Amino acid sequence: MIIITGGAGFIGSAMLWELNRLGMENVIIVDDLGSTGTGKWRNLSGLRYADFIPKDRFPSLLENNALGPVSSLVHMGANSSTTETDADHLLENNYAYSRTLASWCMQNGTRFVYASSAATYGDGANGYNDDIEGIDRLRPLNMYGYSKQLFDRWALKNRVLEKAVGLKFFNVYGPNEYHKGDMCSVVSKAFGQISEKGRVTLFRSHRSDYLDGEQLRDFVHVGDCTKVMAWLLENPDVSGIFNIGYGKARSFNDLAKATFSAMGREPVIEYVPMPETLRDKYQYYTCANMRKLRDAGYDKPFTSLEDGIHDYVRNYLALPNPYLDMNRV
Repeated sequence: MIIITGGAGFIGSAMLWELNRLGMENVIIVDDLGSTGTGKWRNLSGLRYADFIPKDRFPSLLENNALGPVSSLVHMGANSSTTETDADHLLENNYAYSRTLASWCMQNGTRFVYASSAATYGDGANGYNDDIEGIDRLRPLNMYGYSKQLFDRWALKNRVLEKAVGLKFFNVYGPNEYHKGDMCSVVSKAFGQISEKGRVTLFRSHRSDYLDGEQLRDFVHVGDCTKVMAWLLENPDVSGIFNIGYGKARSFNDLAKATFSAMGREPVIEYVPMPETLRDKYQYYTCANMRKLRDAGYDKPFTSLEDGIHDYVRNYLALPNPYLDMNRV
């Protein structure tokens, strides 16, 4: 039995698709679907799983051993909004809830794989190396990143990371992110803007060392993320914190041009001022150091930005039903 929290979300539902692709269907999905208007439930349509459990009921079912033996718990559930202002909510949802699940896994010998975030790196002044010795030096720029760092620090202090795995996801894009609204990837936003208005808007740079649209990010396709996660379930001796990115920084201009190309259009890019509220929290550069994952034995290639966007646009965004579906594997 494998459990995925946040299993109806972006990375969680893609992970279910990955497990289905590998012939695994004995999976329990834990999530909060919200209203039907969000469309989050659609991420599960066409995928196979054994049961669905509401998020609030899940901890008590675990504590009462009501779910039977669990081999692995993939914890993707969290509030991932980098603009969330309710600090108490983030501490309860992202830190305390994660601590409860991790403790149960350690007591029951269950493999625990959880989502950390590249947001923990802050402005990058301390680099983007996923060595656990450097966790305490990191200074996140927003409360979301801080909630993730708190759990990383707790997991390190309580020796959870000697058996479990934390994944610092960089800028993930791909199918099944449509419910995320303003938090969806720039690829998804660019496709919508081009389809509606024929142009893409990007933030101007407010630093003299970066031109407009040349802010850099490490963009990684969700399919690469789920392949890494499946490999980690197959290799329980691998533990610690790992970056999950492509390993190379690309500009938002590159991303926009690749999206135009995938749609068969010439680039039209407009630069708009960045909101004042974001300027002191904005990352101008992120790039995952992927050496640690490679040294651990993961040797599969990652998808280039151009190839990933081409696949996402042509095989999902441009279709009437853009969701991951086992019938299309």
